[in-house]
Amino acid sequence: MRSRFRSDRRLTLRMGVTLFLLGLLYVAFIAALLVLLKSWVLVVVVAAGLLGAQYWFSDRIALYAMRGRVVERAEYPELHAVVDRLSAMADMPKPVVAVSAMDMPNAFATGRNAEHAVICVTDGLLRRLEPGELEGVLAHELSHVAHRDVAVITVASFLGVIAGLIVRFAFYSQLFGGGRRDQNTAVVFMAVMGVSAAVYAISFLLIRALSRYRELAADRAAAQLTGRPSELAAALTKVTGDIARIPTRDLRTAQAFNAFYFTPALGREPGIARLFSTHPTLEERLEQLGRMSAELGEGTGTGR
Repeated sequence: MRSRFRSDRRLTLRMGVTLFLLGLLYVAFIAALLVLLKSWVLVVVVAAGLLGAQYWFSDRIALYAMRGRVVERAEYPELHAVVDRLSAMADMPKPVVAVSAMDMPNAFATGRNAEHAVICVTDGLLRRLEPGELEGVLAHELSHVAHRDVAVITVASFLGVIAGLIVRFAFYSQLFGGGRRDQNTAVVFMAVMGVSAAVYAISFLLIRALSRYRELAADRAAAQLTGRPSELAAALTKVTGDIARIPTRDLRTAQAFNAFYFTPALGREPGIARLFSTHPTLEERLEQLGRMSAELGEGTGTGR
């Protein structure tokens, strides 16, 4: 599928390198589990099953987790109209449109390809943004689909997910059943935990490095498509400020999906979390949009 979104070779290169490195890590991970657990049937079946489920059902999983539901044109005619217009401008299939019943202002795209993509916005976003700002956010999400980085992030995050699950399983198995195991079994479980923890940490860092760049790429692509970088900058400023005022306890569930969001669900004082953020800083994003706005003769691009 080719769209009118400008291709981004640096993004494509980064996605390729990330998938290659994660592929090597995945092979090493499976090999280590085979050696430690000595049951290739268990390892292969569980790994293949989880990967297949995450690839084929990622859109449904994300919508369920974020309380999203598919909405028809009759329910949200203005939202559908914007998605229709942007899809036509980008020469792309129209994605499924969904709305999440969350007050947190945000949006995300999911799905394995353009023909099976979903763009979801929250009620909080729809209430807060002006039409031009909403168009900028939706163009940003649509560019993720066009560049295929949604599918890449979905597949790439699988390794971290399975490693994290194994760490939890090994930990609780050892914690609640340690008295019934011999010393050799305990050593195997500790080794599995160690390998899984290392794999999780490496995949965590690789995915976040890719995620930060893909957000800048999506901002650029959206601004180029709409021709109004200042609207996207205004949306970024408004959404980031409003999220900072939402109680941290209300953001905890959402934070697991930060890599997919338009802007991360962070509280007032993210602290060290900035070092491992899935997104570049607001200042970086506004600076890029400001440059693009000046090139287009649109103004400063820092807000309305």
